[in-house]
Parts: sequence; structure tokens; C-alpha cells
Amino acid sequence: MKNTSKLAILQSLDVMDPVQMENVLTYIRGLLQEPVNYRNLKKEAMKEIRQALENTKPTDLPLVA
Repeated sequence: MKNTSKLAILQSLDVMDPVQMENVLTYIRGLLQEPVNYRNLKKEAMKEIRQALENTKPTDLPLVA
């Protein structure tokens, strides 16, 4: 699966023109330089966990003996 993602990225880069490539690189650089706000990450993670638990039916859970 990991190789499939890399291949898809490489194929999409092959069809980009220089302006599009520069825009992508600028976006990636911005992500890498952006300070990480762990409080917001934790809040978002807890929200997703809560939603997943609410969407899980009791019959979906395995029985533990």
C-alpha cells in the first residue's frame, strides 16, 4: 500500500507543469514550517474517537470471555 501511494504521487508529479510543481512545493514547505499546536491536534483526535465510538454498534464489538 505504501508503494502504491508513492507511485501515485510520482505519476501525478510527472504530469505537472513547472508552475504547478512550484505551488505544491510552496504548500509542502508551509506545512513543514508551520508550528504544531498539540492542543488542537488532541482536541480533533478526541472528537474523531468520540464520533467513531458513537457510530459503533454494540453488535460490532467482539465478545471477550
